[in-house]
Amino acid sequence: MGNSFSVGALVVLALLGANLPFFTEKLMGVLPVAQRKSLGLRLLELLLWYGVTGAVGAGLEKHAGQITPQGWEFFAITWALFMTFAFPGFVYRYLLKRRD
Repeated sequence: MGNSFSVGALVVLALLGANLPFFTEKLMGVLPVAQRKSLGLRLLELLLWYGVTGAVGAGLEKHAGQITPQGWEFFAITWALFMTFAFPGFVYRYLLKRRD
């Protein structure tokens, strides 16, 4: 597996993980919940998907070589990027008017 494939796969995982909380009523996409998910639960799930994506990224980096130590700036920037990836799902869930 080449580095470019790893980066592409990680970006696709980040896009899916950032939008999944807004497109499904199941927790982490697999566990059913008793009621509709609130915005707070969706944001908590978004944080969990950020951790999963980060763990997969760290695993891919370790597979490619040595893991580079990161400071708080790295996590602030990647969280902002992850939130940007989540914008389409947020718009779909809360801002689009639906005809029921």
